[in-house]
Amino acid sequence: MDAELLELQRQLEAAQSARSSVRLSERNVVELVQKLQERGIIDFELLHTTSGKEYITSDHLKHEIKMEIKKRGRASLVDLSDILGVDLYHVERQSQKVVADDPSLMLINGEIMSQSYWDTVTEEINEKLQERSQIALAEIAAQLHIGSELVVNILEPRLGTIVKGRLEGGQLYTPAYVSRITAMVRGAARGITVPTNLPSVWNSLQLQLQEMHGASGVSVEGSFFQSIFNGLLKEGVVLGSVRAGVQWTPAVFAHAQKESVDAFFSQNSYIGYEVLQKLAIPQPKQYLEARYPDGIALEAVFVHPSVVDMLDAAVGDTIENGQWIDALSVLPSYITGPDATKILSLCPSLQKAIKSSKAVVFGESCVFSNAFIKGIFDRLEKEMDSFGIKHSAGQGKPSNMSSEHRIGSDGKDLGDNDTSSIGASSDKGPKKKRGKVSGSAKGAAVEKDDDNEESIPVKGKKAHRKSKDAGSSGDAKHGGKKALEKTKEDNTNIFPDDLIEQKVLTVAPELEELGGSDDLNGPLKLLSSHLRPMLMDAWMKKRNTMLSENAERRRRLLDNLQKQLDEAVLDMQLYEKSLDVFEDDPATSAILHKHLLRTMGAPVVDKILLTLHKDNKLKNGMDVEDSEENVQLSTADRTSLAKDLPGSLSVKAQALAETLEGKRFDSFMDALRDTAEESGLLFKKLDKRLERSMLHSYRKDLTAQVSSENDPISFLPKVVALLFLQAYNKALQAPGRAVGAVIALLKDKIPAPTYKVLADYHSTTVKVLALQAAATEDGEDCATDRMLERKEDLEERLMPELKSLVLGTSKE
Repeated sequence: MDAELLELQRQLEAAQSARSSVRLSERNVVELVQKLQERGIIDFELLHTTSGKEYITSDHLKHEIKMEIKKRGRASLVDLSDILGVDLYHVERQSQKVVADDPSLMLINGEIMSQSYWDTVTEEINEKLQERSQIALAEIAAQLHIGSELVVNILEPRLGTIVKGRLEGGQLYTPAYVSRITAMVRGAARGITVPTNLPSVWNSLQLQLQEMHGASGVSVEGSFFQSIFNGLLKEGVVLGSVRAGVQWTPAVFAHAQKESVDAFFSQNSYIGYEVLQKLAIPQPKQYLEARYPDGIALEAVFVHPSVVDMLDAAVGDTIENGQWIDALSVLPSYITGPDATKILSLCPSLQKAIKSSKAVVFGESCVFSNAFIKGIFDRLEKEMDSFGIKHSAGQGKPSNMSSEHRIGSDGKDLGDNDTSSIGASSDKGPKKKRGKVSGSAKGAAVEKDDDNEESIPVKGKKAHRKSKDAGSSGDAKHGGKKALEKTKEDNTNIFPDDLIEQKVLTVAPELEELGGSDDLNGPLKLLSSHLRPMLMDAWMKKRNTMLSENAERRRRLLDNLQKQLDEAVLDMQLYEKSLDVFEDDPATSAILHKHLLRTMGAPVVDKILLTLHKDNKLKNGMDVEDSEENVQLSTADRTSLAKDLPGSLSVKAQALAETLEGKRFDSFMDALRDTAEESGLLFKKLDKRLERSMLHSYRKDLTAQVSSENDPISFLPKVVALLFLQAYNKALQAPGRAVGAVIALLKDKIPAPTYKVLADYHSTTVKVLALQAAATEDGEDCATDRMLERKEDLEERLMPELKSLVLGTSKE
């Protein structure tokens, strides 16, 4: 057998040493290998090396990878690719298979590491730990170029075996060092007798360690101290409790706390929360509720149930006797208002009385029996007439004397007087009497001062007017159900709380001890608010009785206003038409507009406002004196009266009063129409037939006045008005300062002789007035003589001549 083997070896050696007569190139070899693969003779994977000149099988690559790992313990895939001369892709694939097959290997971050490698590393770490007593995981991770989590995963299974130490808070400590720190923590915890913040204790221990070992000493994290402390607490080595993980309360301190709280509460039947806060009890209310389940937790103190029993007895006696009581006067001084409210809510007698409507609580601590409140109400109801309450509809407060009795420009009381008759001209100048209802009032003279202007007089014909029912039964006409509801809502503020408080203190002076009315939630303020609806009900019953009595008075009042408004509205529409003639003369037009507003508009507005003001009082059950005296209001009076009216009527009345200060009479007429419609009055429209009738009457009256006038000064405005009527068939009212412009307008409308005499008469009248003014101011006899001469010329020459011309033309 051995001879055969030796023979075979010789033959193999000869074959190997023999030179082949046929040589294969690299390309032939590659083709040959591909052919073998195609025929399935080579049925395993072949990998190319990075040089491209060698083939390697997957199994052989895995084998070489294992050999490298076994030799080095830790190998990077990149390094394996360079060492083995195989592409990184194939190295990664085979490495994953190697790691999957061998549980002792791990592939992390492109590196293959074996357990033997980690055993060697941990042995080195242990040697270094024993030398230094402490090693930071961050330092180990930096040296090994791996993450801290991986270091923890490697060390934890080897702690107590290869690594003799304790891992805590990112640090490795030796057992001896841990025992030393444990002793320090145990001593510190047992030495504390008051609640202490644990982090501050750990800081003190760290400073102590630094002082012992210097700057090169081992640093200890606070979490390490905390971990050791938690272990000692769990084992019962230290006694106490930890709140929120950081606040340490020793058992000896908790025991002292309980003894102090029990002693105070048993002696005083109460204890303040500030006492517990001084004892460092963090949640005093919850602590006391848990300690004394029968006690009562208030806002500021914790009291014994006996305090409630004491107050309940006092409140029961008060309700039974029909009186009132302030709980604070019965309770100890340490109990405040909010706490008294809580105690009152626990009194059985009070709760029973409230349910049976025998008592009410006002403020925080005052209990009033309903019998006591009824007594006060009865006395106030008897004295209600002495309250002096006078209410204007739409206002939430009682009117004082300035709004109830307004004073006009003549110094008379406007509160209960009617305005002057509508439609007559009135004078605002000093020392002038207000005009009466008359068609023969003296005309105005031509004057420069606006305040002394007098108008061209007219006498309007009374047109047929319709009577309008304005009685109280027509509440629907004045707002209907909605108005009644609004009035009811407004009336809720008739009795101000301040007034009720004054009256309550008058009938019950003992309530002064409850304090003033500055506190909106004070007992006196709340008592007044409680009495107000009762007083309102009584007042409304009395008011409704008076309303039924005022119904007929309202009907007569509004009927009279409607009649006067009908007459005035027709007159104003008649005179308004003459304003169109002067549209091309803005200056004269503005004068005429203002004159109509002053002489005709103002009396109408005054009458309407005063009448509606009286009607509003009657509608609200207030007494109003009947008076027919005519009164001229100021602008402030009109505005004040308009504001006193209810709702939208007040808005439109204010707008009407504002138009009197404007420059357009047509705007005034629009506002007057709106106000009349809002108040339920009719606004009569001037039609053609009625206009002709009124102009005819106006012409007849004006002709009679011109014919009978003997005063040369008063004659001029009348004759100008008559000539304007003849020329334009329109009624005109013009102030003295506009007479010249009217005469100039008549130049082409009247005969030349008449115009010449009229112009001469006008110029002479102006001179007479100027001389009269000069004589009055300077007292010169010369000026008086010249004035008399010119006036005589007017009387004897110009006035007869002008009468003849005008009256003759009028007859024609």
